[in-house]
Amino acid sequence: MLKPFLAKLYANYTAKKVYQWASKPIPTQQTVFKNLIEDAKHTAFGKDHDFSTIKSHKDFVAKVPVRDYEDLKPYIERIKKGEKNVLWKGLPLYFAKTSGTTSGAKYIPLTKESMPYQIAAAKEALLLYIAETGNTNFVGGKMIFLQGSPEIDGQNKIKTGRLSGIVAHYVPKYLQSNRMPSWEVNCIDDWETKVNAIVEETVVNDMRLISGIPSWVQMYFEKLIEKEGKKVSEIFPNFSLFVYGGVNYEPYRQNMESLIGKRIDSIELFPASEGFFAYQDKQPAKEDYGKNTGMLLLLNSGIFYEFIPADEFFNENPTRLTIAEVQLGINYVMIISTNAGLWAYNIGDTVEFTCLKPYRIMVTGRIKHFISAFGEHVIAKEVEHALQEAIGNQDIKIQEFTVAPMVNPKDEQLPYHEWFIEFESEPENLPQLAKSIDQAMQRQNTYYFDLIAGKILQPLIITKVAKDGFKNYMKSEGKLGGQNKIPRLSNDRKIADKLEVL
Repeated sequence: MLKPFLAKLYANYTAKKVYQWASKPIPTQQTVFKNLIEDAKHTAFGKDHDFSTIKSHKDFVAKVPVRDYEDLKPYIERIKKGEKNVLWKGLPLYFAKTSGTTSGAKYIPLTKESMPYQIAAAKEALLLYIAETGNTNFVGGKMIFLQGSPEIDGQNKIKTGRLSGIVAHYVPKYLQSNRMPSWEVNCIDDWETKVNAIVEETVVNDMRLISGIPSWVQMYFEKLIEKEGKKVSEIFPNFSLFVYGGVNYEPYRQNMESLIGKRIDSIELFPASEGFFAYQDKQPAKEDYGKNTGMLLLLNSGIFYEFIPADEFFNENPTRLTIAEVQLGINYVMIISTNAGLWAYNIGDTVEFTCLKPYRIMVTGRIKHFISAFGEHVIAKEVEHALQEAIGNQDIKIQEFTVAPMVNPKDEQLPYHEWFIEFESEPENLPQLAKSIDQAMQRQNTYYFDLIAGKILQPLIITKVAKDGFKNYMKSEGKLGGQNKIPRLSNDRKIADKLEVL
């Protein structure tokens, strides 16, 4: 009983601290900005961009252009060779290695100053959940974290590994005995072999908290059920909390709750190699269940945020806003400057503010993941909401889906959006589902509505994907498991063409 009691005390203390800075958002960000510029003004990057003359955000915008990884790469290469004081003071503790699209592998620095925030944020999210709900049930049982290998390459001057692997080395000692899978199982490279080993290792334990990307947790649940012939809540009767990140949970929720056998609380996180940006600090009210009510933006964690309206992003001089200038309901590209040495860095994610007191955001997609083959600029949030709305309370369960344009259909048909959906439980009337999704899309996106009304596009078409089709696609790309995700949208047919032949 001592552990839950102490957890509640610590949770209430943590919540008080968090909401202190959250109640003073603009001064908090101004302090972060000032400290970042001061700490980095003697670095190579700081000298190249006259940090010693920067006194305001306006100065910063004038001196430091928005960058992506390719633009920052020359500085990263200097650090990899062992040069100090390039982007940040000294050398990074680690490079977090991530998959890039145009640049191959990306090496994101993690510094002595940035690492504590990467560790603390997930812990804070759990403590705020305890402070709000009083639920400490998961504290006394086993917790599982489905993630990549914790192995780190220490051959170079700077140790390199996946973010989840690096963070695994910082799990507090008091949680080590509760944490699963074992180190040996976590180090298995092949994802299917690893999940099977995790099933064998966890099925006999008292699992109470399960964490991971929904699509891969779904795979774990299916293998558990296949082995035991029972729902997850029967296998783990004390399982009470699901922690996830990386993708919107709502398209998976109905199928996941069917696999679990009951509703359980969930917490959304927004971590990345570049920083831990936000976490869900409140459980939704009953009337908001199944809706994304947003995550608390972490304004005191060594990250200065800027926001560019998404429809301006590809302009020559887009508007760069601080949190003091953002509005609700607008799709923004999130730009970050951090105490790991990323400056006006585009992480590629788009967000929307759901609340300004305190500042809460929801991830709406990726700035490079959209469909605008005909000028419609459809984003991930719109397709996810349309699918949810169309399914409603029907017994339709989605395993996975993605959407691509069909620009040149056969037989002189009008072009259309093709929805590739792998169903766990199929609709009785597939054409009716397609019609309902299309109508929901037209209500959300006026450009799409105009294209349908103007006979430029025909209504969307659903193509059923065979069982395990998405898993097989990810396997063929060498991206099965870990932190890898299926893009919701593509502006070309690279994924679509491969799905068609699987």
